Amino acid sequence: MTVLDTRALNRATLARQLLLDRAGLPVLDAVGHLCGLQAQEPQEPFIGLWSRLRAFDPSSLSDLLTGRHVVRTHLMRRTVHLVTADDALAWRARHDAMLRQRAQGAYRRELAGVDLDELAAAGREVMADGEPRSMSELARAVAGRWPEPGLRALGEMLVAALVPMVQLPPRGLWRMRAGARYVPLATWLGRDIDPPIAPNGTPPNGTTPATPDPVGAALVRRYLAAYGPAASADLRAWCGLAGLPAAIAAVREELVTFRDERGRELLDLPDAPRPDPGTPAPVRFLPAFDNAILGYQDRGRIIDDAHRGLSVAGARVVLVDGRVAATWTVEDGTVTATPLRRFSRAERTAVTEEGQTLAAFLSDGESDRAQVTAFSV
Repeated sequence: MTVLDTRALNRATLARQLLLDRAGLPVLDAVGHLCGLQAQEPQEPFIGLWSRLRAFDPSSLSDLLTGRHVVRTHLMRRTVHLVTADDALAWRARHDAMLRQRAQGAYRRELAGVDLDELAAAGREVMADGEPRSMSELARAVAGRWPEPGLRALGEMLVAALVPMVQLPPRGLWRMRAGARYVPLATWLGRDIDPPIAPNGTPPNGTTPATPDPVGAALVRRYLAAYGPAASADLRAWCGLAGLPAAIAAVREELVTFRDERGRELLDLPDAPRPDPGTPAPVRFLPAFDNAILGYQDRGRIIDDAHRGLSVAGARVVLVDGRVAATWTVEDGTVTATPLRRFSRAERTAVTEEGQTLAAFLSDGESDRAQVTAFSV
């Protein structure tokens, strides 16, 4: 079995993540290809798409949000993701059990003795009028029946797990600051969430699918298209779902396999790009919590173990030669990159030039100031 070294995996990841060459895709297609963008920080998806798309216009993403073509919702790993409306409807039921388990785990003590099905029914009843509510407003509406858990536990359980919700614009629009207000996903989109597949493999309409977990199988294919080659542990780390071995087994004949340098089996789509490891990789500025890093259990293909904590701490990072080599901030129109290692003169120049382009994007052309600080051990 062919062994793919770290550099080969890195270049494949960059190609799949649209970071090797900026793509000419429409924004909606890019969001779909990437299986969504992590978006608990509302402005970060704009930076992620700017780094991936040619001539990205941030108003186009805002228009997709207000036009209800993309939504902000809790999904993979119980984090807020920006996903296409179609994917939100198709994937949500498959994520229900994971969302409930993770939210319940976070508030197990507070929610002890609460019947979660009854809490869900109460939340749906409150939201049935279609009026947007904040998490605390929804929690207060049901707290009379469950006063002990507290508003935070009730609200998180409802909006992040029990009732499929979307965060409404203006939250998530370009340059807008707004609190999170929610309505049910189906209400906002005017379409019902796709029904789940029952444990016996039979959906509610009684037809028999080609696989007992068609959504899981689709997720395997979509994940590999955007993140492969990858191990099954990487897939689970990305989405947080259980029960994926059956989905992988259902599509395994469609896939090709490799090994990484640790001996792990890697799965991939046969025709997906796997560039030559020597392919040059341009400098890229990534937003906080970018899935190009968080989308794997083994992140060694793109970030050194010594810097792994940056990816979960919300640091914005810079890729140099395809790997995390600096963090970056912006203040008063100036983008500042702070190296994590020594840069060559050419690398410093490339980071500065890309930083200038980013500064112009973030300031609507009012500033192109960028700097690279000196490396310090």
